[in-house]
Amino acid sequence: MSLDLRTIPRPGWDPLPHSVGIVGRVLVREGEDERRPDLLVAELRFSENARIEPHSGERDAIVVCIAGEGFTSVADDTVPLSEGQQVRWPKGIVHGLWTEGSTMGTLMIERLD
Repeated sequence: MSLDLRTIPRPGWDPLPHSVGIVGRVLVREGEDERRPDLLVAELRFSENARIEPHSGERDAIVVCIAGEGFTSVADDTVPLSEGQQVRWPKGIVHGLWTEGSTMGTLMIERLD
């Protein structure tokens, strides 16, 4: 067996579409269809008062807070999210993620069922 060493798919920090104050980079993109991979892992950096607007997703997602703190909502529930915690966003359910007076770093993991 040979070692499968790869560079990350999108190493640069780019503004996240449909958001305010957030940059991200794609760490893992696996699957045959580049536009709709089987597994996607992205790292996001939130500035103070940053926001991913509430929306519903096409996939289940797991968000892991790796630094700082913010807030998340799923449907009508809103809770604080801080370093060491994770939240699951079911596909098709409206969810959001934001900071108010702090910064936050997250990992976003999406996979097909």
